[in-house]
Amino acid sequence: MNTLNWKKTRLLTGGIVSLALSATLLCAPVAMASSTGEVSAVRSFPAQASASRRHLLSESRSVSSEKSSQWGGIENLSIPRVDSPAQARQKAQASARQKAQQQQASTRQQAASRSQVRQPLNSVHSSAEPAPAPTAAPQVVSASASNAVSYAEQFVGRVPYVYGGNTPSGWDCSGMVQYVMAQYGISLAHSSGAQATSGQPVSDISQAIPGDIIANSMHAAIYIGNGMVVNALNPRVGTVISPLNIAFKSPYAIRRVLH
Repeated sequence: MNTLNWKKTRLLTGGIVSLALSATLLCAPVAMASSTGEVSAVRSFPAQASASRRHLLSESRSVSSEKSSQWGGIENLSIPRVDSPAQARQKAQASARQKAQQQQASTRQQAASRSQVRQPLNSVHSSAEPAPAPTAAPQVVSASASNAVSYAEQFVGRVPYVYGGNTPSGWDCSGMVQYVMAQYGISLAHSSGAQATSGQPVSDISQAIPGDIIANSMHAAIYIGNGMVVNALNPRVGTVISPLNIAFKSPYAIRRVLH
């Protein structure tokens, strides 16, 4: 065999041996010795195809939202309204009036719940039911009677109830009636029972006129019309205007002293 053929044969043989050796190395390591006496191990692993992950970061590149989503805006903000000083004063005055009305209603309700024992008089008038308000004045109200009512009304809310008192610095029910009537020349005793027998009797509340005295042994007041009286009701509320059925819980007399 010439030199050229020998080299081809060796190259072919070596390729077969190398191919077989590579197949063997796929499964297990092969120890190889070199001419220097050193031993080395070689392991071969099959190549694996790597999968492409094209959309790995797609969520960071796009954001979707519904078209109907309401994100708001400064144009939709509700800015609180600030009242001017004049408006603030008006609101404060309205609030004060409302509180005063509520307090007055509470006072009337408390006065209605009072339970006092009163001695009845020989009279046909009873306060068991609200007194009917006359549709028209059956009698002509004298100037003095009308003036007495106006004079008494000016003390409402201003004069306290003081037992035994009979001046604008403080009075009780009969003391108020005594003081007001004295300004028009009428002298009355400082006693509700005595005032219930003074002047001329009035047969019924429908015949009463402003300026008449309404009294019994426990209370006295001045009639102002429409079923209402001005009176020093009690120490808690002082001088007030009250419905007739609130001021009197038992029969009363109607007396006319001003003509």
